[in-house]
Amino acid sequence: MLDAILFDLDGTIVNTDPIHYQAWQQMLASHSIEIDETFYKSRISGRLNPEIVKDILPQLSASEGQKFADDKEALFRQLASQLQPLDGFAELIAWTDTHQLKRALVTNAPRLNAEFMLEVLGIKEVFHTVILAEDCTAGKPDPVPYQVALNKLKINAENAIALEDSPSGIRAAVAAGILTIGIASTHDPQILQTVGAFMAIPDFTDLQLWTFLNSLIISQRSIVNSQ
Repeated sequence: MLDAILFDLDGTIVNTDPIHYQAWQQMLASHSIEIDETFYKSRISGRLNPEIVKDILPQLSASEGQKFADDKEALFRQLASQLQPLDGFAELIAWTDTHQLKRALVTNAPRLNAEFMLEVLGIKEVFHTVILAEDCTAGKPDPVPYQVALNKLKINAENAIALEDSPSGIRAAVAAGILTIGIASTHDPQILQTVGAFMAIPDFTDLQLWTFLNSLIISQRSIVNSQ
């Protein structure tokens, strides 16, 4: 039985990667480091800022690294004032309302970024719970954020679906035992399926998604009617 859909934020609800990429480019250029999209996807996308800074700028002290990350996220928010959700997102939220499903946001985004994006996108009231990595004992790719979301919603992993765009996010959701759909806004669909997504779609208008979701509802109705 499907009780909830759990959403990642960056790259899943909204394609922020081009803006994050631009912000990281500008910030790292101040340290004479040039990055391309391959570098961004392999060393930055889906990871937590402390890990990224320690990896790319190991010479920075903890306080310097924190300031660098804070400045980068402030630049991101400055550049991201015109964000729009992926196509079909509003329709998916309406569908979850129709079928009385719970919704959770599970994100590695820093708190200020998450709050900013929810405000800009006009979806502050959409989620029954919001789980931030910084409030958990570990962030994605660790399953902890998804486990926390399941506990908050009081549901079992087999009764949820996760929507994720990054390999680290997919690994986290799958490790938590959640059936996971890859959103191929930032990564190749084959990569997402290789790390555990059972299907990969470009956005929420994809027919494959709707065929699957509606089949679940039909199956649930059949079970209820047979009891």
